[in-house]
Amino acid sequence: MSDRCDLFWTEPSQDGGAPISHYVIEKRETSRLSWSLVESNIPATSFKVTKLLQGDEYIFRVMAVNKYGTSDPLESEAVIARNPYKPPSAPSSPEASEITKDYIVLSWTAPESDGGTEIIGYHLEKRDKDGVRWTKCNRQKLTDTHFKATGLSEGHFYEFRVAAENEAGVGDLSDLSLFYRAINATTPPGPPHHPKVTDHTTSSVSLSWGKPASDGGAYVKGYIVEMKEVSAEEWTMCTPPTGLQATRLTVDKLKENGEYNFRVCAINSEGVGEPADVHGTVIAAEKIEAPEIELDADLRKVVSVRAGGSLRLFITIRGRPEPTVKWEKEEGALTDRAVIESTGSYTMLVIDNVHRFDSGKYILTLENKTGTKSAFVNVRVLDTPSAPQKLEIKDVKKDSVTVCWETPLTDGIFYFRVCAVNEYGFGVMAETKNPVKVAQVPMPPGKITLVDATKTSVTLAWVKPAHDGGSKVLCYNVEMLPKGTDKWGVVCTAKVPEATIANLTPNETYSFRVIALNEKGKSEPQEFGVPIRAKDIEIEPTVNLLFNTFSVKAGGDLTVEVPIRGRPKPVVSWKKDGLPLKQTTSLSINNTLVSSKIIIKEATIDHVGKYEITLANTAGTISTDINVVVLDKPGPPSSVKVDAVTADSITLSWTPPEYDGGFIGYHLERKERSSILWAKMNRLLIKDTQFKVTGIEEGMFYEYRVYAENIAGIGKVSKVCEAVAARDPCDPPGQPEVTNITRTSVSLAWTKPEYDGGAKVTGYIIERRDLPEGRWMRCNFTNIPETYFDVTGLTQDQQYDFRVTAKNAAGLFSIPSYNTGPITVKDDVDPPRIMMDVKFKDTVVVKAGETLKINADVAGRPLPVASWSKDGKEIELKARIQIYSTDTSTMITVKDCVRSDSGQYVLKLQNVAGTVTTPVNCMILDKPGPAAGPLSITGLTAEECTLSWGPPQEIGGAEITHYVVQKRETSSLAWTVVHGESTEFTVSGLTADVEYVFAVKSINKIGLSEQSPVSEPQAATDRKEEPVFDVDIEMRKMLLVKHGNSFTLKAPFKGVPVPSVTWNKEEVDLKARATVETTATYSSLTIEKATRYDSGQYTVTLDNGVGTASLPMVVKVLDSPGPPVNVKIKDVTKDSATVTWDIPENDGGDAVKAYHVEKREASKKAWVCVTNNCRNLTYKVEDLQEGQIYYFRVIGENEFGMGVPAETRDGTKMTGNFIVI
Repeated sequence: MSDRCDLFWTEPSQDGGAPISHYVIEKRETSRLSWSLVESNIPATSFKVTKLLQGDEYIFRVMAVNKYGTSDPLESEAVIARNPYKPPSAPSSPEASEITKDYIVLSWTAPESDGGTEIIGYHLEKRDKDGVRWTKCNRQKLTDTHFKATGLSEGHFYEFRVAAENEAGVGDLSDLSLFYRAINATTPPGPPHHPKVTDHTTSSVSLSWGKPASDGGAYVKGYIVEMKEVSAEEWTMCTPPTGLQATRLTVDKLKENGEYNFRVCAINSEGVGEPADVHGTVIAAEKIEAPEIELDADLRKVVSVRAGGSLRLFITIRGRPEPTVKWEKEEGALTDRAVIESTGSYTMLVIDNVHRFDSGKYILTLENKTGTKSAFVNVRVLDTPSAPQKLEIKDVKKDSVTVCWETPLTDGIFYFRVCAVNEYGFGVMAETKNPVKVAQVPMPPGKITLVDATKTSVTLAWVKPAHDGGSKVLCYNVEMLPKGTDKWGVVCTAKVPEATIANLTPNETYSFRVIALNEKGKSEPQEFGVPIRAKDIEIEPTVNLLFNTFSVKAGGDLTVEVPIRGRPKPVVSWKKDGLPLKQTTSLSINNTLVSSKIIIKEATIDHVGKYEITLANTAGTISTDINVVVLDKPGPPSSVKVDAVTADSITLSWTPPEYDGGFIGYHLERKERSSILWAKMNRLLIKDTQFKVTGIEEGMFYEYRVYAENIAGIGKVSKVCEAVAARDPCDPPGQPEVTNITRTSVSLAWTKPEYDGGAKVTGYIIERRDLPEGRWMRCNFTNIPETYFDVTGLTQDQQYDFRVTAKNAAGLFSIPSYNTGPITVKDDVDPPRIMMDVKFKDTVVVKAGETLKINADVAGRPLPVASWSKDGKEIELKARIQIYSTDTSTMITVKDCVRSDSGQYVLKLQNVAGTVTTPVNCMILDKPGPAAGPLSITGLTAEECTLSWGPPQEIGGAEITHYVVQKRETSSLAWTVVHGESTEFTVSGLTADVEYVFAVKSINKIGLSEQSPVSEPQAATDRKEEPVFDVDIEMRKMLLVKHGNSFTLKAPFKGVPVPSVTWNKEEVDLKARATVETTATYSSLTIEKATRYDSGQYTVTLDNGVGTASLPMVVKVLDSPGPPVNVKIKDVTKDSATVTWDIPENDGGDAVKAYHVEKREASKKAWVCVTNNCRNLTYKVEDLQEGQIYYFRVIGENEFGMGVPAETRDGTKMTGNFIVI
C-alpha cells in the first residue's frame, strides 16, 4: 500500500549456538544516510511496517538477536511506497431507464479494468444544463451499477457521469450521458381494464370497464365507446367525441337479436389510447338468469320472535325474466294474517301479532322459465306453554286419582290442583305450591382421567354428565372392582368430580367406575378404560409460578415461595447470578414437600439479581429463573451534556444512573450562571434521557442538573453541566455555484444563510482543495461581505473542490456549505449537446394526415449551428415542412403527413468544440395499397371457386390484418362483401351458370385500401376433365406379399365428373375374391389371406364419358411352389423306372431349389420318399419289385416350403416291358 508494506525473511542458517530471541528492523530513505528504528523486539520472521510517506523510496534491514548479541544486518532492495494497484478505468456512460419529474433511474456497466483489485463503489454526478457545476448524486457509498437520482427540478435538463473507486483511488470519469429532462413522460393512455357486458335487453347493452393500468403520464379525460355490427367493417362512436367520464354506459336503440362488437378507448391530453375489446360478440336479446335467493346470516339461523310481536322476513332475490314468488308453510297453510310484498329484487313476508302456532318452517320458491329455486327459514315463536295433550283419568279412589297426559306442544313446568265432587257440585280446589318439573335420571359422567397413583391410593377425576336429566346432580359414587373378582363395590362418594380412593393393597390391580345421582336415581356407570395398578408413579418436577419477578423496598423483608411438584420428591438447589446461593444472616432457604422458599430480611441492593431454582429427581430436571428487584433510591445520573441550542430552546441529554432501583423518571433543574436558585423544568416525570427546555431568555447563560426518581424516592443529583447560552446557530450558506471558469480562475456565487443566528452575517470564508486528496486551504485573507468571489492563481487542467463558511456579528461561524464537487480549471468551451424527450429514442408513429413535430433543446459554447436532414439528404422547406430554431432549441414540423414522410430525421449541431448528431426514426401510418393482382380464379364449380392474389406493394406502415373479398354478378351493379384472412379464399354460395367478377381490399389498423383491379368474368359452371391416375413411381413397382397376408392396391385419381372404376384380373372373378372400395378421389382393392394364385397383373380402368384411363398393377405372392407339370414315366424295367416332369407354372415367387420324388404301391395308401434333393427334372427310381404296380408323384420346394404335389394319373407295372395299368 502507499503508506505501509509487509516484510518477510527466513531464520539465520547459523544461530551462533543459542536460540534466536527476536529480530530488530530499521529503515532509511534512499535520500538520507541515517537509519531509523522501526521495531526492536519482533519474535516472528515477518512484520508490517506502517506510517510510510507516499512516493518516498525506502531500504529496510533486519538483524537477529540471541543472548550473545546482534547479528550483521540483512538489507532489502530499494522500495517505493506506493499503491500496487491502479485506479479502475471509466465505466460506461450512464443511461436512463425511468424518468419522472422527481427522479431519474440511471444504470451503467462496470469498468473493463478494475485496476487489479475489487471495485468498492461508484461516484455518480449530475449537472444542470443551465449551470456548470457538477454535484454528487449519492451521499453514501454506492456499490450497485444503478441509482435513483432525486432532488431534481421539474422541467430541467440534466446530464450525468460516473467514476469507479477501488483501493487505489477514484478512476477516470465516464463519458457524459445524454441530457434527460426531469418530467413525467406523457403518452396516450393504455387500454381500459377488462371491459365487460353487465346487462343486455332486446334493444340495449350495458357496459362497464376499469381505469387503464397506465394513464400515459396525464390525466384521463374520458372514454370513447365504439360499436359495430359483426358483418360491418366501420366502427360507430356511441359517445361524444370528447368522451365520457364515467366508467359505464348503456347503448340503446339496437336491433333485436342483432350481433354487435364493442370496444372502449381512454383519452388524455396526448390523444386516444389503444382500444380494449369486449370479449366476443354481444347479442341484443333479453338476458336470461336463473332465479337466485340470497339469505343473510341471520335468516340461516332460527329466527326467534316473542308472542304478540311482528315477524318480518326480508329476502333479496334476482332472476331474469322476473321470477314468480311463492311463500308456503311446511306444516299447514300460510296464515291469513301473512302479508307478502315482492319486487324484482326482493320479497318480504310480514306476520303481525304472532302466536305459538306461527312457529315452523317457511318455504320461499322462485320460478321463471329458466328454472326453480327454493329456500327455507325456521321461525320460533317464544310463548307460554300450550295445553297438555290427551288428558286421561285412571284409578279413581276416594282419596286419590291417577292423571295421565302427553307433553304439550310447547313444553314447560307443571302445577297440580285437586277438588272433590259430590252430588251438590265441585268443592274447593287444593293446588301444589311449587311447580313440578319433568325429570329423569342423569346421563353417565364423562371421560375419567387418572390424576395420581401411589402404592396405597388412586386419585381420579371425571367430566360432569352431558345432561343432568332435568334435576341437579347430588353426588357421585365411585365403585371399585379388585382384579380376580366380579363384584363392584362403592368405595367413596364425592360431591365434586374428583375423588381419592385410599387403603389399596400395593401392586394390586383395580378397575374403577363412576355413577352420577340425582333425585330421580342413578345414571349408567362410566368405567375407566384400563385397570390401574397401585404403585408409586414417577412425575417429572414442575414449578408453578404465576410470575417470575419479585420486588421489595430497601430494608423490607421478602419471601419468595415457589410451589413445586414431583415424585419422588425432587432435590431443590438455588443459584444467584450463576453461582450457588449461600445462606446468610439476611437470606435463608426453607424447603417443604410442596414448596421452596427464599426469605430475605432487610433487603439491600446486594440482594438484587437473577435467582435460579433447579428441581431434580429420577424423572427429570427443571430450572426456572426468578428476578428479585430491591426498590431503593436511584444513584445520580451522569454525563449531562447539551445536544442542541436555539434562541428559545436548549436540548440536553444524560446517562442513566448505574442503579435505578425500579426506575420511574427524571427531574431536570436549571439556574442562571449568576444565580444560586435552582428552578425545576419539568411538571411531569421525564421518562427519557433527553429533554428540550423552552421558555428561556436569548443570550442568557444557564446551568443544568438532573436527578432520578423511582418508587423508593428521589436519588442523588448529577454534576452540573457547563453553562450554555440560548442562541440560534448560524445556518450554512447555500451550495456555491460556478458562474465562470478560465484557465487560471473560477468564479463562485452562493446564497446567504437562511438564518443568521440572531446576528447579522458579516462575511464569508472561501476554501478550496486540490483533488483527489488535497487539504482545505483558505482562498480569501480579507473579509468578503459579498456572496460572490473570484478564486485566482489556479493551475490549468487541475481539479478543485470549493466550499464557503459564514460568520456573523456574534463571532460565530456556521458549518461549511455543501461542496461544489470537482471543477476542472480550463477555458470555458463546451461541445454542442442535444437534449430530446425520451420518446424520440423510439420510433415516432404518426397517422397520415396528422402533424409530425420533432423538437430538441440545444446547448454549447459558442452557440452551435443546427441543421436537419432526412435519410441522408438535406430537407427542402415546403409549405407543409417548416424548421424553427432559437439559441436554445430547434424544431421541425411536417403537416399533413404522407407515407413518403417516413424515414430517419437527423439533427446535427456544430461549433468549434465539435459536432454531434441525433437520429429520430419516424413512421407514417396510412391505409394500405390495393392487393396485388391479377386475381387468380381456380377450382371454379357451379357453387364455389377459389381466389388468390398477392399482398399489396404498400402496406401503409402497419401489418395487413385481413382482406375483404367482394363479388358481383356481371348483370348487377351491387358488390357483395365476404371475408378473407390470407391471400387465398374460397368463395361459396355461387349460383350455377351465373357470371361473376371479383375484387379484393386490404385492411390494416388504419383502414381499408382502394379496391384491387376487377377479375375477368367467370361463369359458375362445373368443369369437365378426363380421368387420370395420380400415382408416383413407387406405386407402379411390383408389390410383394407373403402367403397368408392381406394386401391392398390403392389407385388415386382425378376427373370431372367423377369417373366409374373397374378392376380386372385375367381368369379371376374379383367380385368374389376381392373387396373394392371407391370414392370420388381413389379406388382400392383388398384381398385377404393371399395365396400363390393371387399373383399376377391387376388392371384398374376409369371412365367418365370424357375419356378413359387404365393402370396395370403387378402383385407377386411369396408362397411354396405350385405342382410340377407333365409328370411322366419312362424307361421302365422289372426293378426301376425313370420319372420326368417340367417346372411348376407358379414357383411361389422364388425359384425351386429341389424336388421331392415319392412312390406308392397300388395296394397301399402310404407314400414313400425316394429322394428329397433332386436338382434335375428327371429321376430314376430303383429297387422296385418286379410285377408290382406303382404310382409316383413329384413335389417342388423353395425358400417358403414344400409345394403342391403332382402325381401320375395311372399306375406303372414293373415288367421288362413298359405297361401302364
